[in-house]
Amino acid sequence: MMNFWPCSPPERAAKSALVVIDMQVDFCAPGGWVDQLGEDINNTRSVIPAVAEALAIARDAGLAVFHTREGHKPDLSDLPANKQWRTRVHGLGIGDEGASGRILVRGEPGFEIVPELAPLADETVIDKPGKSSFHATDFDAQLKAQGITHLIVIGVTSDCCVQSTFRDGFERGYECVILEDCTAAVETTNHKATMDILKAFGGRWGTVSDLAGFRAAMEALHG
Repeated sequence: MMNFWPCSPPERAAKSALVVIDMQVDFCAPGGWVDQLGEDINNTRSVIPAVAEALAIARDAGLAVFHTREGHKPDLSDLPANKQWRTRVHGLGIGDEGASGRILVRGEPGFEIVPELAPLADETVIDKPGKSSFHATDFDAQLKAQGITHLIVIGVTSDCCVQSTFRDGFERGYECVILEDCTAAVETTNHKATMDILKAFGGRWGTVSDLAGFRAAMEALHG
């Protein structure tokens, strides 16, 4: 367990939360935004079984579970012009009409979490207008209200929203772990580079572990 949380393990399992980042149709399913951009969705889809397994471990251990969805209000009032412009450089931008509704707009089919990973009724869904789960949301307040001190971060994409949440969690004093086999980028090279950066110097923002390490850490807390 010390390798999983080398700085300090949580006092008990309830002090930890599993954070599942953006496992949405637009990022992980045929007909979603990434697919419509002509990118290969095999990488983001490949981690669905591992994320499901991490969810099962967290639920069995009694951890709080948070799911996030990146998306904007239908009137796009929370969408900065530079963000919209940069997405349209790729061809199809945020707010544009696509095969699964308007891209990254709340309430559209593409905004929803893939059915294989549907949140349970008692799990919290954080809708965020940015990359980090902490940006312009009450995520930090909800964590503090529940006394959570440790975060296990998984989901997609590793080189964008996952690492943004991981780093921001560190800056706010949370002990963070990312599960390498439960996260992916659209491009394999970007995923590998991101993991190398996060592992460098012993982990400047937290620990990079895996499903086996997560399972062992949960068993140790309950042992």
